[in-house]
Amino acid sequence: MNNFASSNEVFSWVLGFVNLERGQKPKSFRLDRMEFLAELTGNPHKCAPSIHIAGSKGKGSVTAMLASMLTASGLRTARYMSPHVIDIRERLCLNGSYFDEDIYCSAGNELKHIIEDILPASKNPLFDTSSADGRADGRADGCEPTFWEILTLLFFLCARKANCDVIVAETGMGGRLDSTNILDPLVSVITLIELEHTNILGDTITAIAGEKAGIIKKGKPLVLAKQNEEALQVFRKTAKEKNSPLHYFPETAELANIKTTKQGTSFDLSHSSFSIPIPGKVQAENAALAITALKIAFPLLQTDCLSRGLANLNIPGRFEKIESNFIIDGAHTPESLALCLETFCSLYGEGGILLFGCASDKDVSAMARIAHSRFSKIIITTPGTFKMSNPDKVYEIFAELAGEKTLLVKDTREAIELAGRFAKSSRGDAEAQRTRGKEEEGEGVGGDSRGDAEARRTRGKKEEGEEVGGDSRGDAEVRRTRGKKEEGEGVSVLGVGSFYLVSEIRRVVGHQ
Repeated sequence: MNNFASSNEVFSWVLGFVNLERGQKPKSFRLDRMEFLAELTGNPHKCAPSIHIAGSKGKGSVTAMLASMLTASGLRTARYMSPHVIDIRERLCLNGSYFDEDIYCSAGNELKHIIEDILPASKNPLFDTSSADGRADGRADGCEPTFWEILTLLFFLCARKANCDVIVAETGMGGRLDSTNILDPLVSVITLIELEHTNILGDTITAIAGEKAGIIKKGKPLVLAKQNEEALQVFRKTAKEKNSPLHYFPETAELANIKTTKQGTSFDLSHSSFSIPIPGKVQAENAALAITALKIAFPLLQTDCLSRGLANLNIPGRFEKIESNFIIDGAHTPESLALCLETFCSLYGEGGILLFGCASDKDVSAMARIAHSRFSKIIITTPGTFKMSNPDKVYEIFAELAGEKTLLVKDTREAIELAGRFAKSSRGDAEAQRTRGKEEEGEGVGGDSRGDAEARRTRGKKEEGEEVGGDSRGDAEVRRTRGKKEEGEGVSVLGVGSFYLVSEIRRVVGHQ
């Protein structure tokens, strides 16, 4: 077996277990598969105490906050979260930075040996990919290890090799059958629940809450974010059945004096003051969950260490400002988008540019209803290629509500560059002139003829003095924004809908 010489080689091998066309087989969603793989490697997830996080929104932020506070308290903290924004190593970190290269390589070599040599020799039927032909039972029940099983096991191996003091891990999806759920944590944390991944987790809040509740362990405390009554009943019932002490945040602590600026958010909790460098009330709520969980799991940690950890927090793609005009956020559910827009509009005003792209399994209609009236321009694009998407359908839904101020630019890079040019013009008029010139010469905008048609219809309506997207010239929103902008700043772009879109925006804007 050839050994890995770099982390790039390790992750290229791991990514080879992703099959975008076929997807993950339903029969691979079995926790006993992960338990068997972990046993083959000596159960590395047991190398240190852990905290486990699940939820529909905010779990990445809570995970990062927990890890940052533990690191500031002097503990070697291994952190597992997804997705990444800049570098895949963001998913597997130690003390807020990447593991050393030799750790990735050593863990990768051990894992490759297990998967390519030891696992086949075990002949475990859970991983038997042979056809049903010739088998006594006429079935082939197994399938190869999945990307998530391999990546999660790689993380646990890295954590063990790095001699970490504590593990902080968030679920990839759901909870009950997630590959991280072999953990037996000091405390479990569940953030807000929404409808998500309905094709796998179920199409009701009750069903999804049931999957998330699967991380609640017998006798171990649960810290729970505010939930609607349907989800709360599920969590209360599960916690009672497992004799798990329930710390329901609205009942156990109270946030006070929340203040949000462009630089971040400050708040008071339990007679102590904290600040985080991320704007938004929701981030104060996430921080409160993380603080509550740490005070349960590690009651001797000092408050000043927790405060320092939050103040030094760095999470790419969470209401992150890049360059002068772009705000990027991974919001991809109706509730998370609504909260993101609340923060964006309170700080930068309405009438900016929305750059939106999401995966096919998201609730586009609900998000369009929330967002369409808050922007002067809406650009729909492809959110990368890692997940299936349908930008044509997303465009149709937004255009039905927002009219001709909605453009479809399928090429992601061109969409980002177009949004930037709109933003740098105080009212977007200069870009409209350039767009109009291209249209008259028969050129496309972002390679999409429908974007041209919409722009021409918009121009016609403007010349007749009709309303465009609910605005006499589409400029009233921009005029309202102008008062909140710093002089010469231009309108702002909010890029949301997918972490894969956020990643691409960061890559394109950062290299302009």
